[in-house]
Amino acid sequence: MRHLRRTAKLGRTGEHRNAMLANLVCSLIKHKRVTTTLAKAKAARSVAEKLVTLGKKDTIHARRLVAARLHQEDATKILFSEIAPAQKDRNGGYTRIVKMHQRQGDAAQLAILEWVDLTAAAAPAEEKSAAETKPEEPKEENAEKKEKKDRKKKAEAAEEAKA
Repeated sequence: MRHLRRTAKLGRTGEHRNAMLANLVCSLIKHKRVTTTLAKAKAARSVAEKLVTLGKKDTIHARRLVAARLHQEDATKILFSEIAPAQKDRNGGYTRIVKMHQRQGDAAQLAILEWVDLTAAAAPAEEKSAAETKPEEPKEENAEKKEKKDRKKKAEAAEEAKA
């Protein structure tokens, strides 16, 4: 039987297709949603779901398999730290494809590929990252240091002008 033997060629060679799908899944992992053509979304969905299944195992071997497929270390870390734990209770169907309009130039059907349950879990993570990236105190210290340097320069210039 030929179950799961269909491959969408997408008009590319095998190496180009694998690289394109890896980049598309990396973008999905980093940005939580991707707008692309319907055919590419359907092809990338199977890759993304298989990688999430590996991510749920959270073993060194699974990490190496995911890193070998994605070729981006930061996407691998995000997959194992954020996406896979959020999908622990699901048995599959981690992604959703929402059809959009047709593209103006070539009339290709566009679609959004996104994570199913991650939208609710991603909001607290974004708030934490925003709170962590607020180093306002050092900026004020830097401003004070600059003002002190400017005062010293002005004082030195005034002393030189008097002499």
